[in-house]
Amino acid sequence: MIQAFGTGIGEEFDVTKARYHKVVIMTDADIDGAHIRTLLLTFFFRYMKPLIDLGYVYIAQPPLYKVQQGRRVEYLYAEEELDKLLKELNGRPSIQRYKGLGEMNAEQLWDTTMDPETRTLLQVSLKDAMDADMVFSMLMGEEVEPRKQFIQENAIYADNIDA
Repeated sequence: MIQAFGTGIGEEFDVTKARYHKVVIMTDADIDGAHIRTLLLTFFFRYMKPLIDLGYVYIAQPPLYKVQQGRRVEYLYAEEELDKLLKELNGRPSIQRYKGLGEMNAEQLWDTTMDPETRTLLQVSLKDAMDADMVFSMLMGEEVEPRKQFIQENAIYADNIDA
């Protein structure tokens, strides 16, 4: 990544040499993707912060679900959206939950996550990166108590842990 961005790292970091002014983090929409996103945001925050400061870092938003009923196809990005749509539809639609980007065919990935006309990109703010760094430090740090407390407070949100 360092080579591809062209900026160098550490003492040699030079944002004026950036080859790209839009770096898109595209990970799965599930919890594993969130972990990878946290690692990447922490990397950018710690070693390439000017890329964030200048607004060059973005997060792509792939869908969690594809719901199809007849010719109607909806891509959904959250459980709440799925619940709402299912209440609106009559009958039994086909529901596909994406466990990862690799489960989409090329056309679906283009339509939902890559096409500049239809995709959703979130520009990373300094606060986003600072929060990711804090979570990373807490989860991977040497202090056990904050990690234990975090797990106890957030375990109820764990979903599909056997998937």
